[in-house]
Amino acid sequence: MSRLGAEIRDQFPILQQEVNGHPLVYLDSGASSQKPKAVIEAIKRYYEYDHANVHRGVHTLGSRATDAYEGARDKVAAFLNAKHREEIIFTRGTTTAINLVASSYARSVCREGDEIVLTPMEHHSNLIPWQQVAKATGAALKYIPLQPDGTITLQDVENTITDRTKIVAVTYVSNVLGVMNPIKEIAAIAHRHGARILVDGAQSTPHLKVDVQQLDCDFYAFSGHKMCGPTGIGALYGKKELLEKMDPIEFGGEMIDRVDLYESTFKDPPERFEGGTPIIAGAVGLGAAIDFLTEIGMDRIHAHDEYLAKLAYERLSQIEGLTIYGPRDNRTGIVTFNLKDIHAHDVATVIDQEGVAIRAGHHCCQPLMRWLNVNATARASFYLYNTEDDVERLAAALKNTEDFFNSIG
Repeated sequence: MSRLGAEIRDQFPILQQEVNGHPLVYLDSGASSQKPKAVIEAIKRYYEYDHANVHRGVHTLGSRATDAYEGARDKVAAFLNAKHREEIIFTRGTTTAINLVASSYARSVCREGDEIVLTPMEHHSNLIPWQQVAKATGAALKYIPLQPDGTITLQDVENTITDRTKIVAVTYVSNVLGVMNPIKEIAAIAHRHGARILVDGAQSTPHLKVDVQQLDCDFYAFSGHKMCGPTGIGALYGKKELLEKMDPIEFGGEMIDRVDLYESTFKDPPERFEGGTPIIAGAVGLGAAIDFLTEIGMDRIHAHDEYLAKLAYERLSQIEGLTIYGPRDNRTGIVTFNLKDIHAHDVATVIDQEGVAIRAGHHCCQPLMRWLNVNATARASFYLYNTEDDVERLAAALKNTEDFFNSIG
């Protein structure tokens, strides 16, 4: 039993409402988490008292805004245990961070005959950028095969990565299967072959204690909005020695060192990759979210989310005709399923009438849907504010959905 959800639920104003006449059960945190009062107030306070552009003015508000923005960078660096604060680049989110690495680093090192290694479980944001790199450079895409339960084995990793591999791009936690991949071990194999590894941390950062030095990943990308922060802000971690060799992909103010009429030079990272007015309020909100999560404790959050996912797996397994995808264990906060031959969109629509919010569709993982031999799935994703009662509400709503379609079938 975990009491975390009950303890902190009242800190999330949006969860205090009814939807369709029922208390809201929000089970779509894998798409975007809800925001606590602390984050909402931090953003409000910034706009009310501290807003100005950063790195430009010497006046008081400019100094406050710069301190808040750069203070948020320090918080991200500490949260990920980066070795240097300069290894943190603010981006619009995971997608932008991955595209930065693909467009700047990968295109400079990949050549015809080289390899980029992925898995079939990757989100489109960690797939399409690498397809574009392959088309532009002549590098070949290779995929680590999945086991029947959706996991990968280290032997298959060993068999897939070769001395021709330049990039390994893999998700830490699957946004469909909930499975946690062995990143530290994959990184060791990649480095043994001279390859670099990028980790999609969109689904792991909200749920796990992440230590990029311990994982020894070369790049790590995540989004703030999935971890109680605002939308439009995320970050890329990159090893300092790699970032220093990378060229910017956006050009303009703030990222420059010297500008002449016919050529320019650029600042060192991270400023080199943060041209223009940055996402100041977003960084402030992300910093507040990190404070909020850190105070609770990431180990406690992980245990809570894992407990609810196991409880949901057990309860939903009791529903006749319901198929759950992914392993029974080794999952974090996500349970993906289909109910008989009822389309996932219909399932989500019906249980929404009972105030239960889940996601339905291909979850930006069409290759994985084809591997599962389905067009779409329903997904319940749990987070720190969910409770055992939310699991029971989900199970009851799904049973009512089954009864409803049986009655009209």
